[in-house]
Amino acid sequence: MQIEERRIAASDGHVAHLRVHHARAGAPGLLWLPALGVPANKYDAFGQALARRGIRCAVHEWRGNGSSSLRAGRGSDWGYRELLQHDLPASIAALEPGEWRFGGHSLGGQLAAMAAARQPSACRGLVLAATGVPDTRTFRGRQRLGISLFARSIPLVTALAGYYPGHRLRFAGQEAGRLMRDWAATVRSGRYADYGDGEAMDAMLARLALPTLGLRFSDDWLVPDASLRALVAKLGEGEHRDEVFDAARLGERPDHFRWMRQPEAPAAAIADWIGLSP
Repeated sequence: MQIEERRIAASDGHVAHLRVHHARAGAPGLLWLPALGVPANKYDAFGQALARRGIRCAVHEWRGNGSSSLRAGRGSDWGYRELLQHDLPASIAALEPGEWRFGGHSLGGQLAAMAAARQPSACRGLVLAATGVPDTRTFRGRQRLGISLFARSIPLVTALAGYYPGHRLRFAGQEAGRLMRDWAATVRSGRYADYGDGEAMDAMLARLALPTLGLRFSDDWLVPDASLRALVAKLGEGEHRDEVFDAARLGERPDHFRWMRQPEAPAAAIADWIGLSP
């Protein structure tokens, strides 16, 4: 099936490509936001699985990754504000007319909900895959202690390096310092702040009333079930459905990333949720 790389120019000059997996004309669509540090082309198998089931899929490219014209470094910085105010509106504006849902993986799922809260008329529903609020209180035992200490170290690490050296720390890639400080602030507080809209994102999410599909993977220690529950609890009224994938259902170890190798079952769950027949 055809994959199109569509050039997107954000309002502040940042350029990247929207990776579009085409289905039939007028088919329902899913705007997909990648996980932290993951380039858009890593979701090609997922996008093609959706297209085979009659769903158009447009995969956003994060600033600093893949086809992006920018790279994080000393003197090249951004945070949630730039992603929400410049990059995501550009991708949303580039979508063909029709019925679109927003979704994402990990950090992408969080920002998909935020993008929908900022432009609710553009979104018919949310798909939240291996995602949730990264609040220390949703973790247990050593994991809670580990993520708490890690989040508290990020302001110092990014101040010293001028960016976040993820490859050295074995978490994500080379990321913008302010982006990681925004993430770490939510880890510490469990809250989403004001990212340039004049009110806290938590308040905007509370007004968002959309149907939501949660995709959970049984071996995903990075996103406990409580984390997904915390994200859904921030949303306004709307029907919520969960799909849980174990190894038997997925055909692969059901952890935070490996589902991307075997995306047929998640794609089938999304198609069923939208109402498309097999």
